[in-house]
Amino acid sequence: MSDWIDVIAESALMEGENVVVDVDGVDVAIFKLAAELYAIEDVCSHDGGEIASGQIEGEEIICPRHGARFCIKTGRVTGPPAYEDIICYSVRIENGRIQVKAF
Repeated sequence: MSDWIDVIAESALMEGENVVVDVDGVDVAIFKLAAELYAIEDVCSHDGGEIASGQIEGEEIICPRHGARFCIKTGRVTGPPAYEDIICYSVRIENGRIQVKAF
């Protein structure tokens, strides 16, 4: 059963920032870009390391270790050495709180 998990206050995430939260035991990176929220698993599919600390360029995040690129909006890989997408989560705001839908 899929449930919405309350993770953080909307006011805690500013434009251009991201935060890593626990969603049912999985680290999920939530990004605020152009006033929209996006959530992807905080893992590079190339080597399994975290990705949230990587540099953001437009709608992409660059892995801080090997430079793989991923679309923040969809989790789609956009540049090697990664070739597998990152899991993307549904995210919403409910009563001033950011919520992520668990699988």
